[in-house]
Amino acid sequence: MVIFGVTGDLSRKKLMPAIYDLANRGLLPPSFALVGFARRDWADEDFSQTVLDAVKEHARTPFRQEVWDQLAAGIRFVTGTFDDDASYTELANALTTLDAERGTGGNYAFYLAIPPNAFPVVLEQLSRTGLAQAADPGPGQRKPWRRVVIEKPFGHDLESAKELNALVNGVFPEESVFRIDHYLGKETVQNLLALRFANELFEPIWNANYVDHVQITMAEDIGLGGRAGYYDGIGAARDVIQNHLLQLLALTAMEDPVSFSPKQLQIEKIKVLSATKLVEPLDETTARGQYTEGWQGSEHVVGLQDEEGFDPNSRTETYAAITLNVDTRRWAGVPFYLRTGKRLGRRVTEIAVVFKRAPHLPFDATMTEELGQNALVVRVQPDEGITLRFGSKVPGSGMEVRDVNMDFSYGESFTESSPEAYERLIFDVLLGEPSLFPVNEEVELSWRILDPVLEHWAETGKPDTYESGTWGPVSADEMLARTGREWRRP
Repeated sequence: MVIFGVTGDLSRKKLMPAIYDLANRGLLPPSFALVGFARRDWADEDFSQTVLDAVKEHARTPFRQEVWDQLAAGIRFVTGTFDDDASYTELANALTTLDAERGTGGNYAFYLAIPPNAFPVVLEQLSRTGLAQAADPGPGQRKPWRRVVIEKPFGHDLESAKELNALVNGVFPEESVFRIDHYLGKETVQNLLALRFANELFEPIWNANYVDHVQITMAEDIGLGGRAGYYDGIGAARDVIQNHLLQLLALTAMEDPVSFSPKQLQIEKIKVLSATKLVEPLDETTARGQYTEGWQGSEHVVGLQDEEGFDPNSRTETYAAITLNVDTRRWAGVPFYLRTGKRLGRRVTEIAVVFKRAPHLPFDATMTEELGQNALVVRVQPDEGITLRFGSKVPGSGMEVRDVNMDFSYGESFTESSPEAYERLIFDVLLGEPSLFPVNEEVELSWRILDPVLEHWAETGKPDTYESGTWGPVSADEMLARTGREWRRP
């Protein structure tokens, strides 16, 4: 695996530890080699030390010297800039040497952990040097594979996404392209498929006859400290809704696939995204906000306008909420509410399927005052699991009904800990298993859904403000209140 942009946070905190954890679990072949490519003037040993430090600080599994020694023997570093021809010649030589020394067989995965504006030059260089395409080894021989991994964002609107896809596919065929959405690697997201399709319990009620609405939330308690310059102009909707939340919607709403092969999963997700439409008027069915100063737990934090490197007149939103309909027979008339924000009450990602109220309650109103709606909540992070909320009688002589929770927690039910999302995704890249990776069409459909909101916001006013540590602007509460609903408090 060749990592471009290997000196960045993503490599240090996620990729290198994930590669070590895979090796530690016996899932990498002994011949595996890791090549870093960056501007630093490092020798192989310097890079090896950087990887070791990252592993000791961030790896999930315990450190074992013999595993590290095996991995370290295949670590190389190439110094160069993205546009320097000589550096890629050196990279090609390093890979050829590794093929001979380690027996890597000409199978290369290129991980672009770099800003999207650097994609064209790197792709062009990989194409020019012949690294993107393996030579045909002749009759009876297996052709080595070449794959490329791309981190989000996949463009900033439909037009740029199409250009990016065309650019990537001009060098790597679609089946060799892995667009990383680390949310899809999370154990709980995959458990959503098991929950729906391995159990007969939920299928009969997973439709518009019983479901009132669905809320998909990704809340963060951190602000933009240090990332303000990168984030300005992108915003919450582009950063999270276009990829993570629309993918979660597709998995929640899709029909059962013929099999769990990558192709069949993609077909069903594409059907859902093709049927997904914004609910209008957008002034009433969407909301956006920017955080102001406030209290995050016991800490007083500054507002967005005071974050270092942020334009005080910026209209970039740190909170976004939209309303969608999935126009299929199963979901007709069921609103899907997607929301994401920074500096909210706590860090949480969840999918809440909220059911309709019982049509006839043979109780006095006073007996069910505290009874809400039944809900099935899939907690994606941090406390991975599933909660089922339903009404139960309060002990005592009276007939009083109140909400209770039935809880399943991953940590308590299974002895093994869940692998990090990047472990699963890197492993799938090396195996050539694309089921957890969005394809061209999914990316473009997601932008087609979101673009009208972004255009509407660009033409109208500024984001509302909300205090840090709260759950978003008042306009977001009003958005649901118009239809007699309210946001769940995760």
